[in-house]
Amino acid sequence: MNGPGAKGGTTVRDALRGWGGVTAMAVVCALVALVALCLPLTTATTSAQNTTATTKTARTAAEEDCEAPEKQTLSPSSADGDTIRAIKNREGEKRKLIVGVDQNSYRWGYRNPNSGKTAELEGFDIDLVHRIAEDILGDADAVQFKAIPTDQRIPAIKDGRVDMVVRTMTINCDRIADVAFSAPYFKTGQQVLAPKSSPVKGYDDTLAGRRICTAAGSTAYSTLEADKKAGDLPASTDISTTVPNQLDCLVRLQLGEVDAVVTDGALAASQAAQDPTVQLKGDAFTAEYYGVAMKKDADDLVRRVNQILVDYRKDTANGWQASYGKWLSATLGKDARKSEPPAPQYLRTS
Repeated sequence: MNGPGAKGGTTVRDALRGWGGVTAMAVVCALVALVALCLPLTTATTSAQNTTATTKTARTAAEEDCEAPEKQTLSPSSADGDTIRAIKNREGEKRKLIVGVDQNSYRWGYRNPNSGKTAELEGFDIDLVHRIAEDILGDADAVQFKAIPTDQRIPAIKDGRVDMVVRTMTINCDRIADVAFSAPYFKTGQQVLAPKSSPVKGYDDTLAGRRICTAAGSTAYSTLEADKKAGDLPASTDISTTVPNQLDCLVRLQLGEVDAVVTDGALAASQAAQDPTVQLKGDAFTAEYYGVAMKKDADDLVRRVNQILVDYRKDTANGWQASYGKWLSATLGKDARKSEPPAPQYLRTS
């Protein structure tokens, strides 16, 4: 058999002569056209894959060299992606945003017994959840609240039981390895809560020999553990008491089972408002930021929440400032500036 280039052999040009050749040529042209049509799609897919890869690379680098976890979030966007479309495609009564919240933190996320038979959830975090639902689903009440204990916040996200957690959750380096956070929406710090009659004066040597309660999986516990190992906390301080929900620490304190509680100052102030026999002792000894937590791969949802937070802070009538005034000014003071986080900074992914 002669090859295509051999003397006397049949060339492609020869094969395409005549009506049979015309048909063959049409097939070739159609294939060429199909390839041309597919090129833009291939380019777009490759571009999207490159963007995702760049985002993952930036995020991984930030996690490995974590110094300011509150700055390691994605830039705002109002675009719908796979995560948001899946939420919107839920049918009937299931078409709701599923959010993990607290139901026991006074003025943050709690059931107000005076709000009627349903005792609906209210508070600063709850206001933010309604704002997110309104933006994504067009209905502020399109929310399914799930009460999540402090130590179950990350498992609930990773297991897909909730779309997000809005529950006074501090952004820190350990957590960004497991979940993605929005930009900060509140600034706080760890403080000591103790009975007014207690000799404890703050986060200092007066904690020697004292029993301290913290919530399991909280930044309070990890801070105490690290400080004790480093010698910054008296060796005789007992930090073994941990509870699933932070509010349980207040109960332990009231029962005399512990001598002090360490938690976020914003939460401690609300607890002091509930119980006039206890008070904050000393100043905050850390600077921390609350963020909305979501799944690691939910980039579109993270970006959307960040856009919502930008708009929420700009909305002076019904946004962040109004919610602070309604829920937190009585316990944290009328000047909201000390609690408002700085202008957000985002990961550079391009």
